[in-house]
Amino acid sequence: MFKIEIIAVARIKKGPYADLSEEYCKRIRWPLDIREIDARPSSMDQAQAEEELKILKSLKPDAIKIALDERGETLSSTQFAKILGGYRDEGAGTLQFIIGGADGLTSQIRSQTQKQISFGRQTWPHLLARIMLLEQIYRAQQILSGHPYHRE
Repeated sequence: MFKIEIIAVARIKKGPYADLSEEYCKRIRWPLDIREIDARPSSMDQAQAEEELKILKSLKPDAIKIALDERGETLSSTQFAKILGGYRDEGAGTLQFIIGGADGLTSQIRSQTQKQISFGRQTWPHLLARIMLLEQIYRAQQILSGHPYHRE
C-alpha cells in the first residue's frame, strides 16, 4: 500500500502552522505519517550533526526517499503529481520526504535519497516548507484524481 511519511526537524507548536498542517493532513487521503525530529544540541555546531543522526535512524531502507533541498530540482505542481503518481503506480510502498532544520540537510542525508526537490531558489523557513509540502501532496492527489482543485 502506498504511504507517505514526512520526516521533519522541529515540532510544530499550536498556532497557524499547526492549524494548516492539521487541515491538509485531514484532506490527504493517502496514508500519511509525520515524524518530527526533536534535536536539542548542546551547541549550534552540533545541531546539524544531531539532526543528521536522528534523520538517518528514521530512514527506511526500502522506502523511496525525497529530500527537500535548495539545490534540488524545481518542479511544477503537475510534474510533482506525475512523480508521486509514478511511484504509486509502480507499487512503491513508502515514500519518505525529508525536511532539514535551519541549516538544511547534510550531504550524507542527501546521498541516501533518490530525488531532491526544491520549492524554488528562495529560502523558506522549514516549518513553512512542511506546510507547502503538505499542500503540494494534497494538490498532487487532486490532480491525479482529475479534481478541479488545480488549475493550469
